[in-house]
Amino acid sequence: MTDYLQRILRARVYDVAVETPLDQAPNLSRRLNNTVLLKREDLQPVFSFKLRGAYNRMVQLSPEELQRGVIASSAGNHAQGVALSAARLGCRAVIVMPATTPDVKVRAVRTLGADVVLHGETYDECSAEAKRRCAAEGFTFIHPFDDPEVIAGQGTIGLEVMRQCPQKPDVIYLAVGGGGLIGGVAAYVKSLWPDVDIVGVEPIDADAMTRSLEAGERIELPQVGLFADGVAVRLVGEETFALAQRYVDRMVRVDTDAICAAIKDVFEDTRSILEPAGALAVAGMKEDVKQRCLDGRTLVAVACGANMNFDRLRFISERSELGEGREAMLSVEIPESPGSLRTLCNQLSKRSLTEFSYRMTEGERAHIFIGVQVTNQADRAALLEQLRTNGFQCLDLSDDEFAKVHLRHMVGGRLPASARTACAGDCSELLYRFEFPERPGALMNFVNALHAGWSISIFHYRNHGADVGRIVVGVLVPTTEMSGWNRFLHDLGYPCWEETNNPAYRLFL
Repeated sequence: MTDYLQRILRARVYDVAVETPLDQAPNLSRRLNNTVLLKREDLQPVFSFKLRGAYNRMVQLSPEELQRGVIASSAGNHAQGVALSAARLGCRAVIVMPATTPDVKVRAVRTLGADVVLHGETYDECSAEAKRRCAAEGFTFIHPFDDPEVIAGQGTIGLEVMRQCPQKPDVIYLAVGGGGLIGGVAAYVKSLWPDVDIVGVEPIDADAMTRSLEAGERIELPQVGLFADGVAVRLVGEETFALAQRYVDRMVRVDTDAICAAIKDVFEDTRSILEPAGALAVAGMKEDVKQRCLDGRTLVAVACGANMNFDRLRFISERSELGEGREAMLSVEIPESPGSLRTLCNQLSKRSLTEFSYRMTEGERAHIFIGVQVTNQADRAALLEQLRTNGFQCLDLSDDEFAKVHLRHMVGGRLPASARTACAGDCSELLYRFEFPERPGALMNFVNALHAGWSISIFHYRNHGADVGRIVVGVLVPTTEMSGWNRFLHDLGYPCWEETNNPAYRLFL
């Protein structure tokens, strides 16, 4: 303990790193009924805490070692720390990165002047390749976490938290990959505030530290999930595991949806977008508050990285509401008869829909896939009870991974043969796209404007977060009522486009 306390106190990090603020998160604090403080390591020059440990290790290299150069294996944040440190110290840096690393991180490392080698899919495969090249070419290997000086560099975060916190916190939450961050912070904090809880957070599909602490020995995972690529480590370090055994009070596991919800939470409080690994501590804090019913405490979460791949934002946006329990996904059964769709919409008229997919089917019953905003799980249960009480059979798909990932994009199909037979000669299926102002009640106004005698055969709506809502509607209109359909289009006043002859519609619907 004394050794790490001394190492952290003399760590050289501020040649390249900055002392990041400890900001209060008012929205999270209010929702969780605790004082939530965010340690903003996403504001470092490389948008991650990793710069601290990398520079503290490299600044102690001899001139001969600097001349030969350094090599590191990293999913991105440690790589940027090594690259920036190498540029500052004037030495060559080679970075071995997983082929799955987001492009934003690869470009950032190259921009800092390092040579990038893409190899394998996980940190462990990269590490083996980096060590092989290290032995063959004479580089100095800069470990991302299992090195006392790297750990000490990360431990300076704990030093800053203690200086910045207006009062001693009750809990500090930290993301865990290899364990360098939690090892360094815990070693410092526990030496001076032994009664402060240190809680590590891992994804459920990359929980090497949790399993290792449970087993009392380091456990190597057969595979790891890559969503939070910054912590995708199969085997934690020897030194970091020993520190975790000594100082870590608890570990918390969280799933992908919880991480997405945490990214949104931090955005709402700071207008910054954390990467998945960077939001782990916040996700774990929320889970810990729920599990232990924490109330009125001072909680610190280290927001440890913001190197987000822009392409992931769509997925994160969709899953964040599910992770927070603020979107319900339902399958609702209705009679396959005119007017039944409108009846269902009336039941949902006071709620904000996020998705609504329907395709006419064979038989007397139809199933509609619905996404609807709810406030919490109790509200979701109340919605289900309301629908069932009013005669609608429904199935809750909110926790169904197949439905969340695939089914919501696949609902559709061709018009049933029976409908085609019934329409032969006197009516046809028309397909139209509509746009309308995305405001409460606009969707219901559209549904209510439809003629009660027209059979809706396709209905799809998805809230894309824009100011304009978009609907695709298929409708069976008798030939004798075409003038009425055209009058409906004119009176509705929404922009529309006919897609009846669209080849994609012909091929798939």
